[in-house]
Amino acid sequence: MSQLYRSLIFVPGNNPRFLEKAKALGADIACLDLEDSVPADQKDQARGMVRDALEQRRSYLPSVFVRTNSPQSGMMPADLKGVVQKGLDGIVIPKVDSAADVKKVERLLVQLEKAQKADPLHIIPSIESAKGVVNAYSIASSSDRVSALVFGVFDLLSDIGVEYTKNPEGARYARAKVVVDARAAGVPAIDAIWQDLKDSRGFLEDCRAAKRLGYAGKSIIHPDQIQTVHRIFHPNKAEVSWARKVCEAYLESAKEGRGATTVDGKMVDEVHYKQAKAVLDLAGP
Repeated sequence: MSQLYRSLIFVPGNNPRFLEKAKALGADIACLDLEDSVPADQKDQARGMVRDALEQRRSYLPSVFVRTNSPQSGMMPADLKGVVQKGLDGIVIPKVDSAADVKKVERLLVQLEKAQKADPLHIIPSIESAKGVVNAYSIASSSDRVSALVFGVFDLLSDIGVEYTKNPEGARYARAKVVVDARAAGVPAIDAIWQDLKDSRGFLEDCRAAKRLGYAGKSIIHPDQIQTVHRIFHPNKAEVSWARKVCEAYLESAKEGRGATTVDGKMVDEVHYKQAKAVLDLAGP
């Protein structure tokens, strides 16, 4: 274990106040957004703001991903060129229809990582169309970089011509298939957002339904949702074991005056230690 997927919170990439607040969020992943939350005439500005935020990576408690615009938008190459640098943990790609979309992203990342001398980035494809649902397994297994799938319900319903309602009947098959295909490919799946921030009971039941389907966590849009998500998607034994090893190894390394060490062959530093400590605090004694 080197990453938890209980909570992925979308943070508008064009809002300096939200980017600053994201530093202290207890979510597992802060996803700085260049897509839906950013108007078309602010895309360049948002890329610059996200790039500046990534230079402060050590100030962020969560892992930091960036959601680019979709492969179909034509903006994804500019997004990647603008944000790929040291300090970024991964990329969320919206509206992925096929394994070919992932391969295209991977080719771009290889070039940019080499130029920036950055570590290889994780890729989280978002399944938001009928084609994406049909191809979910091939998408999830298309690259070693794919570390999870996200289920996106709103664009899927639009694609199949179904009006959104809470717990939509038209999304049930897709919601179940995405998590099965992800697990078959050996990666976790993250469930779709719950849009009604006033309906806390509905959100709680939606989290429970996702947990029963096998999802590892939820996409969320507000910090107030983090506590509920983490309570439902409680750390499992593997996650707790990983967190203990990280805390023990990091503290021992710190005693020796070193800021980073390795656990199970993976580099861990202060950011990973903070994440691991949060897991242990959540798991309890």
